[in-house]
Amino acid sequence: MTPSTGHKVVLITGASSGIGEATAKLLAERGHHVVLGARRTERLKGLTENIQTAGGSAEYHPLDVTDAEQMRVFVDAARSRHGRVDVLVNNAGVMPLSKLEALRLDEWNRMIDVNVRGVLHGIAAALPVMQAQHHGQFVNVASIGAHQVSPTAAVYCATKYAVWAISEGLRQEVGGDIRVTTICPGVTESELAESISDPVGREEMRTYRSVAIPASSIGAAIAFAIDQPAEVDVSEIIVRPTASHA
Repeated sequence: MTPSTGHKVVLITGASSGIGEATAKLLAERGHHVVLGARRTERLKGLTENIQTAGGSAEYHPLDVTDAEQMRVFVDAARSRHGRVDVLVNNAGVMPLSKLEALRLDEWNRMIDVNVRGVLHGIAAALPVMQAQHHGQFVNVASIGAHQVSPTAAVYCATKYAVWAISEGLRQEVGGDIRVTTICPGVTESELAESISDPVGREEMRTYRSVAIPASSIGAAIAFAIDQPAEVDVSEIIVRPTASHA
């Protein structure tokens, strides 16, 4: 069994910015080895170097979570190098908001591919490894949108509810060896809003994001769940601004 505290091998998708980047820095500071995956390898390289310069342990690999084979290689590389995979943080996500009547099918499909299939690809790659080693933890980043729906966010919220449902189903299936945590951030400082091309959705998000918490707050919640004793499964954490009404 992996120790409940101390050094763990933690894989993080979508690690080049926002919640993924903040989580990587915090976990490395706490003595975990972080394996970083994202498409923007130059940013991953810089983040890895910064972590190492600060005394932490990190490596990075190119990763597009919509490609199941890339995800398998990402997980297998970590297992081959370190002998185990203790945690997979399924964090990669996109949020191009728009009203349904805008009929932005390409953006809907992109959200489904990244936000839902990306998580499923992570589970498919890491679950056999964790089952074979008889321990492990999935941390799936959903959203406050998994619990409430707002205009322009119907498809995004649907994908995040899917993450919540998949996580709960996985938790019930895996038994006592593997932990499953769902993290539901409220409004958080990140680059997600930059993917909004629809003017109505962009304006809606500008108003919604008038109060936001730093990405490090979500990283702290993830660290809390990871650092619990092996017999403690923190199933879900909702983290949002104190001043948020939603």
